[in-house]
Amino acid sequence: FLFSSFDASLLLHGQQYIEIYKPIPSCASVVNKVKVAGLHDKGKATILEIETTTSLKDSGEVLCMNRSTIFLRGAGGFSDSSRPYSYTTYPANQISRISIPNSAPSAVYEDQTQQSQALLYRLSGDYNPLHSDPMVAQVAGFARPILHGLCTLGFAARAVIKSFCNGDPAAVQNIFGRFLLHVYPGETLVTEMWVDGQRVQYQTKAKERDRAVLSGYVLLKQHIPSSLSSEGENEGGGQL
Repeated sequence: FLFSSFDASLLLHGQQYIEIYKPIPSCASVVNKVKVAGLHDKGKATILEIETTTSLKDSGEVLCMNRSTIFLRGAGGFSDSSRPYSYTTYPANQISRISIPNSAPSAVYEDQTQQSQALLYRLSGDYNPLHSDPMVAQVAGFARPILHGLCTLGFAARAVIKSFCNGDPAAVQNIFGRFLLHVYPGETLVTEMWVDGQRVQYQTKAKERDRAVLSGYVLLKQHIPSSLSSEGENEGGGQL
């Protein structure tokens, strides 16, 4: 296999795209079908895109699709450099471009992560030691274990849902996030949001370092009423 000797400590989660078709039940048996949706040789690294479709086991009803973009540092250069290998199964225009507006955000939401946040989140099944082992984190170039990218994305999506969806996750159709920088457990996440019809574009920053760590958008099933948009101008907050 092409990446059989790859050092997993060099893996980075680059971005995530989610399509939600049906409300996801809190208790159910599901089937996940996984395929390679993209593979790109970038010379010093490889970009691997994994697409997972989740459906109910009994009825076969499709609930959602997740596409993870993974950067495999040090695993590139497997093809001719004059014609680097690139393969994808989805249309290039499926994901909208992200451009952070210069205007003031429609809403700002602040959340405090916990020191144990990564240890809690790993119970979802992601046991990458980069998020729990200080030695592995140092080898990968970080001062200490970092937070899972999907956990950070969850904070951003929750900010949008609380600010513009009256707390109802069923209002969400698509979620996209591009991971810009690592987050350390215990840091404060500040999510700035801009409304454009059904789309809420966001940027999340680590407050203590004043650095953008995540950007993307959430596409809602309906346009946001102007009343909710104006209410969102007040800064909110929470704690997990």
